[in-house]
Amino acid sequence: MSKSPLPPAEPQIPAGLPAHTLSVVVPMYNEADNVEPLLERIHLALGPYPWPWEVVLVDDGSSDATPAELARCADKFGPHVRVVELVRNFKQTAAMQAGLDAARGSVIVTMDGDLQNDPIDIPRLVHRLLTEDLDLVAGWRKNRQDGLLLRKIPSRIANRLIARMTGVHLKDYGCSLKVFRGSAIKSVRLYGEMHRFIPAWLATVTTPRRIAQEVVTHHARVFGQSKYGISRTFRVILDLVFVYFFMRYRTRPGHFFGGIGIALGAIGSLILAYLFGVKVFFDEDIGTRPLLFGGFFLLIAGVQMVTSGVLAELLTRIYYESGTSQAYLARPSVPLGEHEGWHRTAEAA
Repeated sequence: MSKSPLPPAEPQIPAGLPAHTLSVVVPMYNEADNVEPLLERIHLALGPYPWPWEVVLVDDGSSDATPAELARCADKFGPHVRVVELVRNFKQTAAMQAGLDAARGSVIVTMDGDLQNDPIDIPRLVHRLLTEDLDLVAGWRKNRQDGLLLRKIPSRIANRLIARMTGVHLKDYGCSLKVFRGSAIKSVRLYGEMHRFIPAWLATVTTPRRIAQEVVTHHARVFGQSKYGISRTFRVILDLVFVYFFMRYRTRPGHFFGGIGIALGAIGSLILAYLFGVKVFFDEDIGTRPLLFGGFFLLIAGVQMVTSGVLAELLTRIYYESGTSQAYLARPSVPLGEHEGWHRTAEAA
């Protein structure tokens, strides 16, 4: 008997789904009670799926029984359920990146492991991605089952702020249920706590016209506790500043720092020129004027900002010319062949 606490639902596979392979990536941290119900729900949703699919479960250094449950369920459900075990807790962004690196599908789905996202929505989102030639279809939790004060209101404020600053207008950046074209999402790297800004990152390698949103089901959490609180709002603001800088000045940071430096230097120079005129033409004492110190400070700050721009340009060149690095460390796993480890329906097999 199914252990899933979610309401029963019939899987619905849209007609005319183009050929592809599908990877479902699920980062998990201390979600032992949700592992088996989640896999049961995924198999309910994708059991009749006409194309090969796999599930990549990433254990983000859990301290409860999650690793044991992942190993047991992977053995129970079959080789298409793969587990990536991180050596410690690297946080959600690194865990998601580990799953994306391990995913082999031409279409990749990301979702939370807390049963609040419903896999029943996956086929519908994939159908829209492929039939409308998109790079991302993001879930929109229109009827969100979370607390109003600590979750909904901060999320709405953050979504509007992110949309305004990044130019990618989505109503729900925080929904983890997203469907990507594999070639697109693998062209960006996620660091820090930037998983909330994946649509913005994707907009650096594709056009926002190829990014869409779709209303998805959202359930209240049944097992476990949320790993996030009101404190994440402040982290979002800091991350947003970095995203704004990266989207506009990633390849030309000298313009950002240099522009500020020139502005500060110009103001400082005008102040010093004014004081010089006062001293020369009116013979007034300027040595004790606060404006003198302000002028020197602005001029020096301007020089420092221009210098920072030069250094940032050098670091940018090093970044683009160096090899890739990873934000996580995972335990070794057995490599699979191209045709191994996929779930196929009897008809497709």
